[in-house]
Amino acid sequence: MNIFKKVIAMNIFRKKTTPKDALRTSKREMAVATRGIEREISSLQLEAATKILARQLVRLRQQITNLQGSRAQIRGVTTHTQALYASTSISSGMKGATKAMTAMNKIEMMSEAIDETLDKDEAEEETEDLTNQVLDEIGVGVASQLSSAPKGRIATKTAAPPATTATTTNNNSSESSEVDELERRLASLRRI
Repeated sequence: MNIFKKVIAMNIFRKKTTPKDALRTSKREMAVATRGIEREISSLQLEAATKILARQLVRLRQQITNLQGSRAQIRGVTTHTQALYASTSISSGMKGATKAMTAMNKIEMMSEAIDETLDKDEAEEETEDLTNQVLDEIGVGVASQLSSAPKGRIATKTAAPPATTATTTNNNSSESSEVDELERRLASLRRI
């Protein structure tokens, strides 16, 4: 009972509220409660949006990581492709160089063969020139005799020349010694 007394005592000092005041107080309290609920709703919406954004952020980060990995792979493939191209270029360059070197070797071999042929021709010409020079030194008569003489090895004399007179023998022996000398010189020139 004590409680009732207290409630009654409290009501005694209080002003009696009119329905208009009660309505106003009730509206005020409802507005405060509504604002609290709206704050709670917006807080929950913000939390939900934050969670959604956090999930999206995690997915975006995973996508970024995957794309960076793909980019690295593409760069690796590009580098590998460039290396293959460079290797192919070097290999085709080496093939070209090999062909050029082969051609140069053939040209050089042909040049050497031509030089050898020309050297032989020049050696024969020099031999001929020296022979002619020697023949010119001896005299035209002997040169004409030698030019009409058969070429090749000269046969040795097996039969003795017939002795007719002493002067003929002396002339023959001097001519034969000159001819022998010429033959010896000619033989040495041919060896050159």
